[in-house]
Amino acid sequence: MSITITTSNVNGLRAAKRKGVDAWAAGHTPDVWCLQEVRAPQAEIDPIVDGFRFEYATAGRIGSPDALACVNEVCRVKGRAGVALLSALPVVETRIGLPGLDEDVDSGRWVEADVTTPQGYTLTVACVYVHAGNADDPVKMTQKYRFLDAMVGRLGELRDEAAHGGRQAVLCGDFNIAHTPLDIKNAKSNETHSGFLPAERAYVDRWLGELEFVDVVRDLAGGIQGPYTWWSQRGRAFDNDTGWRIDYQFATPELAETARGFVIDKAPSYDARWSDHAPLSVTYDV
Repeated sequence: MSITITTSNVNGLRAAKRKGVDAWAAGHTPDVWCLQEVRAPQAEIDPIVDGFRFEYATAGRIGSPDALACVNEVCRVKGRAGVALLSALPVVETRIGLPGLDEDVDSGRWVEADVTTPQGYTLTVACVYVHAGNADDPVKMTQKYRFLDAMVGRLGELRDEAAHGGRQAVLCGDFNIAHTPLDIKNAKSNETHSGFLPAERAYVDRWLGELEFVDVVRDLAGGIQGPYTWWSQRGRAFDNDTGWRIDYQFATPELAETARGFVIDKAPSYDARWSDHAPLSVTYDV
């Protein structure tokens, strides 16, 4: 049996609802759905999530609306960040935030859920939204690197647990880093821009090297250019596929070996988008 895990930066959950995210949910109903940049207060998130529950139940994906679990964190900075994780699989335990990060700007960026698959395995799924940063703003880059440093510690814990027979893990989200020139259309002109700085990319090198995580989509796609997940709203970036690959699923090795395919659901036209990111779904046999 297989499960589908999807990650998507919704670029504002309320705006995504106005643009048709409910229809996407009804047609896809992933087993686990990680959302970033929710950017809404809890009182406005809850009814939208209830709408997703209705769509899942109507599609026959779950027996009743309350069977779709949700764990989320609202950013303490109004209108910023915010992450949510929806699961049609049973949820054993949830965790919010990264140890050692207590500034408001670091909230709404990391939630975890331990979910049980149809075959009886328990996986840790983390929904992640890394700071965008700004190469011209030292404060914002300091915030980004501090968050990335905290991630290294948590990834080490997840790696060790998986390596010793514990839960396998997958990190899903918008990491705001294009790892290599294959992950960005105009690599040369972006070498001094946040998201493609050597110091940022070195963190991904470390995740894939020392910490032994696997970039699941790159592993499946091979050494091709792209596939991109985000396109600027400037010019004709979307129409010309001038994009960045900044949305990922990083999995522990044993889980990565079960990945059977992926889909980046790029909208058919610029006007049909409900976000400037495309949902990224991976199917795992677990």
